Formats: sequence, C-alpha cells, structure tokens
Amino acid sequence: MYELNNNAQLVLASQSPRRLELLKLFDYQFQVEPANIDEGKNNDESPKSYAKRLALSKTLKVSKTHLNDSIVIGADTIVIQDNQVIGKPDNNTEARRMLMQLQGKKHQVVTAIAIYFGNTGITSQELCETNVKMRNMTEEEIAEYVSTGESLDKAGAYAIQNIKFRPAAPIDGCLANVIGLPLCHMTRALYNNNINFDKDIAEKCQDHLNYDCPVYKSILQT
Repeated sequence: MYELNNNAQLVLASQSPRRLELLKLFDYQFQVEPANIDEGKNNDESPKSYAKRLALSKTLKVSKTHLNDSIVIGADTIVIQDNQVIGKPDNNTEARRMLMQLQGKKHQVVTAIAIYFGNTGITSQELCETNVKMRNMTEEEIAEYVSTGESLDKAGAYAIQNIKFRPAAPIDGCLANVIGLPLCHMTRALYNNNINFDKDIAEKCQDHLNYDCPVYKSILQT
C-alpha cells in the first residue's frame, strides 16, 4: 500500500461539472479530458452492463494518451425505472415528459466507474446503485424547473441537489452516486489496487453535501 505521489497524473475522463466538483474534495491536482464516445445502447444490453461499458470505454479511450504513472477515471450515470434506461433529455419537451414519468415513483440511479492504472496496466471497475423516490410534482412545478435549462445535461432530467426544486424524498444510499461520482467506491477501487488515496473522503463528502450517509462504512470496509 502506498500514498499517491505528486508524480502520478490523475485524469478525469468526463466533462461533468458535478463529477469535477466531487473529485476536488480529494485535494489532489488532476486534469479533465472528456472522452467522446458513442453512447448508444445495444439492444440486448442490460442497464447496468450498459453503464459499465460506457464507463470503461471512456476510461480506455483517454488512457491511450496517458501512460506510466497515470490514473484515468471514467464514469457513467444512468437512471433506471422498471428496468428501462432513462437518459438525458434532448430538449425541454422531453425533459418534462421524463419528470412526469418519474414523479411520485421510485427509480434507481446507477453509476459505473472504471479506473485505469498506468503503472500496472490494470483497469478496475465499481458499480454503485441508489434507490430514489421522487416527490409528487405539479405540471407547473416541472415546467418552471425545466425552463431553467438545468434538465438538459442530467440523466432523468433532474439534479437531486437542487435545493429549490427538491426533486426527491430522502434517500437511503449514496448521494454522491446520484450526483455522478460515488467517492467511497472510487476510494475502494484505489485501495484494492494498493493506493491509499484519502482516508477521510467519507467525512469530506458528507460535509460537502450536508448529508449523513448510511452506507459509507459498508463500502469502505469491503
């Protein structure tokens, strides 16, 4: 087990500002290099397999230009309702439809992570799932929220951390996962590859999100 040193290059293979914000909690210098890949779903692919494939594809594409001591992190977050993937809306009309479909019901948010370790050539994967219960919403509330434009780059057309809209009832799992990057799962993958990255990340995450996480101990102890 060794500490990550300043010679290691940490790369986030994503353009998501939410993932960027969460990754900054590690207090380590890193660079952002989005991966442009085909995000189409195969017909015979399960939702979780789909998320895992996209995360891996992002990581492997970016890793081709980062060798030696680089660590490349790719992630993909999807919303699943009744075993169907609900992606990002293409426009406001689609965003309103998605929110009407989700409101008042339960769904799952799944984030797949793939981490490439340049020093060994190994790629490690993690998968986190959180159950989310959306609150009941009026059409007027949904229309007002969609008009802000926030829906358009979000799986399921919502940001769970939006204090004004408050899309979801309290959850019983990883909140960082719903936002886009489950930090404890990422830390576990690093630890399992002999890298002691940040032993205090669970506390930092909870302070940042103002959330009393019920699952971090079970994640970090496995």
